[in-house]
Amino acid sequence: MSDIKIAPSILSSDFSRLGEEVAAIDKAGADYIHIDVMDGHFVPNLTFGAPVVKAIRKSTQKTFDVHLMVAPVDPLIDSFVDAGSDIITAHVEAGPHLHRTLQHIKARGVKAGVSLNPHTPIESIKHVMDLVDLILIMTVNPGFGGQSFIPLLDKIADARRMINATGRDIDLEVDGGVNPQTAKDVIAAGANVLVAGTAVFKDGPEQYANHIRSLRGE
Repeated sequence: MSDIKIAPSILSSDFSRLGEEVAAIDKAGADYIHIDVMDGHFVPNLTFGAPVVKAIRKSTQKTFDVHLMVAPVDPLIDSFVDAGSDIITAHVEAGPHLHRTLQHIKARGVKAGVSLNPHTPIESIKHVMDLVDLILIMTVNPGFGGQSFIPLLDKIADARRMINATGRDIDLEVDGGVNPQTAKDVIAAGANVLVAGTAVFKDGPEQYANHIRSLRGE
């Protein structure tokens, strides 16, 4: 399972000590740092802006996997790249011109991700597969942590087939209700990056490494 990447979502961390939390999950074996950016418009919650991303950038050298749950998304891309993002993921539903959005992200020299809400068909990204470096399948409705897993295993498997058909190295990420039990199913369906909030951050920093290993199936 060593090829499985774990991307703890800092949405579930202790915000009063955010830099320390990022350093702790880095030390515990996180592969990516997943940063859920919510605007209170596209999703019913407000979280982090680019200044927070910039502030925690010095706490780790790990990949910043920034998930923009905002609309319109295009005006905010540059500020999050400048803040230190390594991957910028935009939603299919967050703007009228997904192809242009992905071009913009790639032009800034970072990896481009695309996210699909639970109801959004995988076919909606068929014609941008040449631009994406990451596909994020939402297995909850975006906007809040701690929700129950929606078993969209057929959708994950379809995305894996689309990726394999390109011959490109594209991450397949799953976000929503991921825990050691559901992780087994999403890995079997083809995912290689698991986003987990509660499943990592529960029980405090001394348990982060154990929880990350459990998600990998170790």
